[in-house]
Amino acid sequence: MVRVLIVDDSDILRRGLTTIVEAAEGFQVVGTATDGRDALTVAGRLQPDLILMDIRMPGLDGLTATRQLMAQESPPRIVILTTFSDDEYITEAVAAGAAGFMLKDAPPEELMRALRAAADGMAMLDPAVTKQVMDQAAQGRSGPQLSDEEHERVSALTEREREVLQLLGHGMSNADIGTRLFMTEGTVKGHVSAIFTKLAVTNRVQAARMAFLAGLEAPPE
Repeated sequence: MVRVLIVDDSDILRRGLTTIVEAAEGFQVVGTATDGRDALTVAGRLQPDLILMDIRMPGLDGLTATRQLMAQESPPRIVILTTFSDDEYITEAVAAGAAGFMLKDAPPEELMRALRAAADGMAMLDPAVTKQVMDQAAQGRSGPQLSDEEHERVSALTEREREVLQLLGHGMSNADIGTRLFMTEGTVKGHVSAIFTKLAVTNRVQAARMAFLAGLEAPPE
């Protein structure tokens, strides 16, 4: 049973998220918190396995709380909830160690997919969020900026892995990549896992940035 703490300053959202999580097999909501400071206190008392964290809250925000929680000796997995207006925090949240980054209007099944991935030690970011980050990066790119070591990692990818990485870099989900490349979703998942290992990254945004900086543009529709 995965023990979950839900952190959001909106009572309605806390209740709604609790209902969604409690309805999923293998998950139990052990507590809720109303802001980042409350989250630190409740997490310290309950020791949850996973925290669903709103990023914008009065007092101590979710990003600061995430940094402090991830600095602990045995930190919980943290999935960030956000809106497009919060996209400036994505890079910082990923760097802080967040295991997921989902939009607040994501369907319940997508949210639970992210929570399951986080519980399994993987990272998952909403495809729309990934694309938003890449679009922002494109506005300021002046040329490839990968280190020599990073170039070597990208060069070590197989042709098929490079195709998957190109599409991943444009925010496509595993299912969409599978449809595009005529592969099962499970096969795509295997390629994505291999890509993460070869590139020494832990989530889709990090992989997508390397694809972008390496000049791996996605093929036309």
